[in-house]
Amino acid sequence: MSSELPGLNQQQTAALRELAELRNFDGLPKEFWPRYLGSLAGLASASAAVLLVQDPARSVAWKRVTEWPAHLAPSRFLAAFHGQLDSFAADCLKNGGDLLALLEPGPSKAAGHYVVASRLRLHRASEVCVAASLLSEVSEPTARESLLRLHLAADVPESYQMHQAVRQSDGDVQKLAVAHDLMVAVNAEKRFLAAALAFCNGLATSFGCERVSLGWLEGGYIRLRAISRTEKFDRKMAAVHSLETAMDEALDQDEEIFWPAPEGTAGVTRDHARFAKEHSAGHVCSLPLRLDGKAVAVVTCERQDAPFTVTEVDQLRLCCDQAIRRLADLHRSNRWVGARLAASWKELFAVMLGPKHTWAKVTALLVVILLAVLFFARVPYRVEGNFVLKSDDVSFRTAPFDGYLEEVFVRPGDAVKAGDKVLKLATRELELEELAALADLGRFQREAEKARATNGLAEMRIALALADQSKARLELVRYRLAEATLKSPFDGVVVEGDLRERLAAPVKQGDALLKIARVENLYVEAEVNERDVHDIFDRQRGEVAFVSQPKLSFPVRIVKLEPAAFPRAEGNVFLVRCEFEKGVEKWWRPGMSGLCKLNVGRRTLWWILTHRTVDFLRMKLWW
Repeated sequence: MSSELPGLNQQQTAALRELAELRNFDGLPKEFWPRYLGSLAGLASASAAVLLVQDPARSVAWKRVTEWPAHLAPSRFLAAFHGQLDSFAADCLKNGGDLLALLEPGPSKAAGHYVVASRLRLHRASEVCVAASLLSEVSEPTARESLLRLHLAADVPESYQMHQAVRQSDGDVQKLAVAHDLMVAVNAEKRFLAAALAFCNGLATSFGCERVSLGWLEGGYIRLRAISRTEKFDRKMAAVHSLETAMDEALDQDEEIFWPAPEGTAGVTRDHARFAKEHSAGHVCSLPLRLDGKAVAVVTCERQDAPFTVTEVDQLRLCCDQAIRRLADLHRSNRWVGARLAASWKELFAVMLGPKHTWAKVTALLVVILLAVLFFARVPYRVEGNFVLKSDDVSFRTAPFDGYLEEVFVRPGDAVKAGDKVLKLATRELELEELAALADLGRFQREAEKARATNGLAEMRIALALADQSKARLELVRYRLAEATLKSPFDGVVVEGDLRERLAAPVKQGDALLKIARVENLYVEAEVNERDVHDIFDRQRGEVAFVSQPKLSFPVRIVKLEPAAFPRAEGNVFLVRCEFEKGVEKWWRPGMSGLCKLNVGRRTLWWILTHRTVDFLRMKLWW
């Protein structure tokens, strides 16, 4: 007998069975949706299918969740289908939840490529999900029949989500039941050790653990207090020490620790791994017990059969959160009189300095400390002022004659050596004058020889005088040719004169073209406001920081204080000359600026904060 349903082929029958199973599927959503989309594609006999979701509350864009099949050879129809998915999904919503659209006519009039889409029903109505399928070379009645099948299967996601919600509710009820049963056993005990043992026994029974241990924070370290199904144990045993070390590892990190560690775990599990190896523990789970947000104990569970699931860990956390308050109260009350008295005094001091009066006491204490620091603490005080780096050895290179700039070899900031070329004036006209002067000199010398040969004394003297005149003019031209190339008189740095844009421009004799300064003898010229100048008398030291390198400071020594003030926009200033104590750095250049701080001794913080205001009031009120 055939297993196919009437009117359906084998693929569609298998898809129906798959959809029936998916209604009560227990797996994760990432496993459900690919299987569901594949079943829809098989039910509709589609060549491709895509699942799209949209959250109208956050965005209007459509997001593709999954596609079927995962790998499909590219084609023109598939590209057109994927390119119009957003518009198909939007049209599906506009048409009431179903869409039948012709993508492209087929080779025959009776068949074509159709797109069918249906809105899926979800447990949360705010979410919108659409399944779109591509039908290749089918007739319109066949496409309509496929759309009807999609519509009938659109409630499967809602059934799956409701099934998941029911399972979650059952799990929550089970968690509460386990926690309730455990708390009944813990609350029935009046002593801490008995309650701790009941707590460990209850966890071991509920979660199938071979051993459950409870450690309590005492003196900064975890001390083992109870082991399931064990009333007494030797604290000097190596197993106890190893277990306490593993508990300390969980307490220090204040996180649940699992061994073997799941993938992606960032916590440290070294001590747990050593404990599991030494005592052949298959699976270990340690959870900190927190009281008022602070970890005060650790429970460690061991079992061989299977690792602890996420649901079990949640149940363990719920049980620990429910039991920690009762266990902490018993631990506090079941101690000898001295320990209880010490705890009472500790709580009393906590009340006096704790949260009940914290703000008032902390405020008063801070005010006292602040006033003491303001009036009695003396800190170094320094006077500030802007400074400029200067040099006394400066040379201006001027134009030796009227001419034109031909070449510039340097720019501001370049280092030069003595004798280096810095610029050159045009010498074309001077070279022509030199040739003319040479020609005139030769001509006048020949005329003098001719006059001497004819005994023409007067003509000879005239020719010799003209020859001397030509010789003098020749020497002047040659001197200018020698001076046409300007050179540096010493080792230094070009600080002024950017002539690169003035090439071929005329210059006059005596025009200052470049300024060269030595860098070996740089000094600081600081400007100190006249209201602070009286503080630096008889002071010798300070520091400077450059604008270009504010993270570096250099010690300086005061050399000279100018006796006269100079007016500035912000007020009168005195110039203070300072020298560097540790020499000159290679990267320093004349004209650099920064901030100079000169030491004036130690002052109280109150004086530093108020002396400006006091001086202002004295000037206004004539104190």
